[in-house]
Amino acid sequence: MKKIAIIGGGAAGYFTATNLGKELGKQTVLFEQASLPLQKVRVSGGGRCNVTHACFDPNELVEFYPRGKKELLSVFHKFQPGDTMEWFESRKVPLKIEDDNRIFPVSNSSLSIIECLLKEVDKNQVETRFGETVLSIQKKEKSFVINTKSDYYEFEKVIFTPGSSIKSMDLMKNIGHKIVKPVPSLFTFNIKDERLKDLMGISFEWAEISIPQLKMESEGPMLITHWGLSGPGILRLSAWGALELNKLNYEFQICINFIQQELEESIEFLNEFKIENAKKSIYKINPFSFPKRFWNRILEVQKIPQDLTFSHLNKNQIQNISKELTEGIYNVKGKSTFKDEFVTAGGVDLKEINFKTMESKVVPNLFIAGEILNIDAITGGFNFQACWSEAFLISEHLKSSLL
Repeated sequence: MKKIAIIGGGAAGYFTATNLGKELGKQTVLFEQASLPLQKVRVSGGGRCNVTHACFDPNELVEFYPRGKKELLSVFHKFQPGDTMEWFESRKVPLKIEDDNRIFPVSNSSLSIIECLLKEVDKNQVETRFGETVLSIQKKEKSFVINTKSDYYEFEKVIFTPGSSIKSMDLMKNIGHKIVKPVPSLFTFNIKDERLKDLMGISFEWAEISIPQLKMESEGPMLITHWGLSGPGILRLSAWGALELNKLNYEFQICINFIQQELEESIEFLNEFKIENAKKSIYKINPFSFPKRFWNRILEVQKIPQDLTFSHLNKNQIQNISKELTEGIYNVKGKSTFKDEFVTAGGVDLKEINFKTMESKVVPNLFIAGEILNIDAITGGFNFQACWSEAFLISEHLKSSLL
């Protein structure tokens, strides 16, 4: 019987294995149902891997987590983004902080992160079993029996880091854990609207978005997609409103300010622009920083004639254009999730975890980390950071208790 089973070959599972050291490593087996490990690491950040975020104060860092804020505070005091950077850079993976504070490998390739993790796991002599799905976990008096598609195994301790699939949650439920019903946390808004039709790819450097029904608001870059709206501003709303939007069956209204001006400010701005550009065609000159195609679409929706110059814009037209740009109402009907970077709210109830060690309070010698927990964050490297930090706590505890 070996000492440790790690179930799940994602960020949390691998980071635990990398930090166990050789003595515990050679007594550890890592199970991963896919044929290749670290799938989300591979696709994160468009294949560049958004390792973490340059927020080095735990008190500020937890504010990016709609669920898990209170529990993660002590975790981040022990291992935070600065520690993550030092960990990878000390293993010859240089990292860089981008303008938006997201942190990536200098190579701009997730393979740098993956190869580093694989190398460290090999160095620790951890046995890896890919393509081997765990079907059940049984707790005996002093051990666990793990049943996979190919065999039965027995271990002293189990580290459960398989991600947020329903099957994984069922395994935890069967062993005695309470599961908070999972719902999507990061998703884009499906909107069919003439104002957005055929404008896919147009982006706004900064927009203010609110859901009046829920009294929620967000701001940040925004993008028009095939199906509606995406971008950090939208994704933040989806994360913080995950539970409420699920209850609404993803049908609700949003209000968008595209120009960071209030209605009256916009009216005043357009009146001044009208005077300065009186003889110029309204369709040929866009007064704002967003792409001209969106400006023209707003004019079309307002039925502004193609041959009009700015001097001919009347009071009502200026008011209606300003209202569209500062208080545009859009009907959301449905969501679209990221298939490979899917994040959920829900999972193992946080009250059942000891966040000093990540050990289960329900099942002794069972440790749980990663997306299987009812913890999630907005985009920007925060979900990975929770995985790195939780995994580090597990490995440190096991080294102190088993060696």
